[in-house]
Amino acid sequence: MRLLLAGLLSIALFGAPPSAKDCLGCHEVDLVKFEASKHASIGCFGCHTSITKLPHADKPAKVDCSSCHDGQVKAYAKSVHGMAKKSGMADSATCASCHGTPHLIMGGNDSKVAKKNLADTCGSCHSNPEFLSRHHNIPFAKPVEAYKLSLHGREVAKGNDAAASCSDCHGSHDILPSQNPAAKVNRANVAETCGVCHPSVQAVYMDSVHGLAVKNGHKDSPTCTGCHGEHNIQAPSEIGSLVNAARVSTVTCGRCHGDERLDSRYSFGDKVSAYQDSFHGLAVRGGQKHAANCASCHGVHNILPSTDIRSTINPANLQKTCGVCHPGVGDKIAKGRVHVRTAGGIEHISVRWIRLAYYALIPMTIGFMLFHNGIDWLAKLRRKKPHHNTGEQLPRMNRYFRWTHGLVMVSFITLVVTGFALKFPESGWIQAFGLGGAGQVRGIIHRIAGAVIMGATGLHILHLILVKRDRIMVWELLPSLQDAKDIGNMLAHNLGFNVKRPTFGMFGYAEKMEYWAFMWGTVVMAVTGILLWAKDTSMHFFPVWVMDAATAAHWYEAILATLSILVWHWYLVIFDPDVYPMDLAWLTGKASADHMRETRPEYYRDLMNQQAAKDGDDTPEAEDKH
Repeated sequence: MRLLLAGLLSIALFGAPPSAKDCLGCHEVDLVKFEASKHASIGCFGCHTSITKLPHADKPAKVDCSSCHDGQVKAYAKSVHGMAKKSGMADSATCASCHGTPHLIMGGNDSKVAKKNLADTCGSCHSNPEFLSRHHNIPFAKPVEAYKLSLHGREVAKGNDAAASCSDCHGSHDILPSQNPAAKVNRANVAETCGVCHPSVQAVYMDSVHGLAVKNGHKDSPTCTGCHGEHNIQAPSEIGSLVNAARVSTVTCGRCHGDERLDSRYSFGDKVSAYQDSFHGLAVRGGQKHAANCASCHGVHNILPSTDIRSTINPANLQKTCGVCHPGVGDKIAKGRVHVRTAGGIEHISVRWIRLAYYALIPMTIGFMLFHNGIDWLAKLRRKKPHHNTGEQLPRMNRYFRWTHGLVMVSFITLVVTGFALKFPESGWIQAFGLGGAGQVRGIIHRIAGAVIMGATGLHILHLILVKRDRIMVWELLPSLQDAKDIGNMLAHNLGFNVKRPTFGMFGYAEKMEYWAFMWGTVVMAVTGILLWAKDTSMHFFPVWVMDAATAAHWYEAILATLSILVWHWYLVIFDPDVYPMDLAWLTGKASADHMRETRPEYYRDLMNQQAAKDGDDTPEAEDKH
């Protein structure tokens, strides 16, 4: 209105003003483009109001945008850009920096501040290395590049005008630094800013434990950007998203709840590390996409304290919450502890005693094995000549034993690899086996191997029950007082206190210890493994602490069993100098006659008598008698 009145007054006093074409004699202006611009309707003299006739003064008055845009200019003056300009920062953004050359300010999709072009407009400064190098303290690294790759940026690029652009979050003319309480991106206002597009989410968040904390001035509590990120917001289904199921518990929730400084302030406890070591945490770390994370149980925007009856983790609601993944778990789920660790922290007494028992058992057992085998190895290396070199072989394992041993051998190695892959999914050796991130595949292979080793053990027991001639092995494997004496005598011999080396029957103390340890370990691993495998059924019948105890026992027994095989069994069949490079009885069914003659003379004589009794019978049936 002011321009119209000024124009009418000018016409009344001086006659009609010069036209835009009259300006072309001195000024190079693309009249075609100018005619298409937003200012075409007011002509040159709508902005250059001091010019009323030609030729005009050498230095006409400076154009005042506030003549038409008073509110925007006042807002700009108080903004971060306007204050920078006022403080002497010559290259700070002006009206022309964002809207374009005054003669070429376009409207619609051609405008520099149109939603689809705004990121490039802001990026002309905020992504300009030369601009940033001139001591401009931009608080974020490559914000525009991050925005373009974000969900919002990609949606805007597709033409979705409902998606957020720079001005939707930061404002347009009234952009303020985030430290300013009035800024749209100040942490106290972020939820309201995001709520313009996400009103229902904002309402839920504001009533949550985080939203109320922010409202009460707690600067440590997360806002929308605290969980989703700022410029690089991704969809939850995208692997790069901070709230992706694979990352939310550690990268996002864990950033605060696993922080030592914040823990000392708010007493969070070691819930993040406990989750990492839990059934759910290990599954997520192993690549399973549907295992429970923090949000699965606590909620997303509606996180409430467990004492609130509306909370998803309130004891009254736990059956429903857990039932989403574990239908029919029953009310026992509410009676157990959560975030229980198998090593320290808050844990059920059963877990504590299992842990302490294995903490004593593992070092004692493996320590004895290392000491026993170490001095045996050194003693044998000191011998001046080999004790057996005739190459004669005698029957040691018939084909039934070899079959079950083969099944156990393959399944045990598979169980070790796939089992430790669950516990250490990020390890390099797990990646080498191709199991990194293959949680579902790993779990299937592990269960198949578990079924195989249980089946092989069952077949072995059935074989001993049904085949009388092989049942003698059980009696020969029974421990006796002589075994304890043999251990002491062997240690004394290898240490140089006894000259005479102990001899054994069909089985020595080493094989007896290994056999019964394997049987015991198989029972422990089978029982605990089945409980964990059928977790939904188990939780229906047993309290949660039973599952925690099963998890602990399964883990520690796995460590003990693996180390025992590596240190004890592999020494007996591979690294023992008397059998090196390998005792092939597990493959051929035969062992060195020289070794038997030296270490098991009575058993050797029995074999010779049996061989003589067979009188040369070498049929497969005869082989199975040994």
